[in-house]
Amino acid sequence: MDTLNILLVGVGGQGTILASKLMSQVAIDADYDVKMSEIKGMSQRGGSVVTQVRIGDSISSPTIDKGEADFIAAFELLEGYRWAEYLKPNGKIFISNQVIEPMPVIMGIAQYPNEVIQTLDNLGVAVKSINALEMAMECGTPKAANVVLMGYLAKQLPIEKSIWEKALEKIIPSRFLELNKLAFEKGYQC
Repeated sequence: MDTLNILLVGVGGQGTILASKLMSQVAIDADYDVKMSEIKGMSQRGGSVVTQVRIGDSISSPTIDKGEADFIAAFELLEGYRWAEYLKPNGKIFISNQVIEPMPVIMGIAQYPNEVIQTLDNLGVAVKSINALEMAMECGTPKAANVVLMGYLAKQLPIEKSIWEKALEKIIPSRFLELNKLAFEKGYQC
């Protein structure tokens, strides 16, 4: 497999790091080399959380430079926009349309940008909007929105679905497993 560079972006509390651990487990179970790095900026206060996951036959560095990401999975609308410059020219970004206002917007000193999806589309970015939050709530909890997006990502990658399902069993605590399997399937069928 050629190296796949995947950026996961969200805000604190959205399960960005759990999703990257799931992806890393999938890569290991599929016998690929994987490197992961995470950046947490005030994540306990709703700040950005970014993880970089690189998968391939032999990965030497965990970091992804601007213009090198094959996929960006954005768990929040504005975070997807902020990190879009990391996408390679033929890369794809899929964004949960969930809005979590950052502190400057809450304080009234900035405005949340309008029409983020349309702006990315106008820039020629291959973007797909996913209502991951609503799908997760249909499964029983909004916290599974990250797994909905991982289900959609799974459909994009050349790794068998059964490997993803087994990785879910390893990463997700048993009391939440069935709910998350349902969320994964909703994303996969999206």
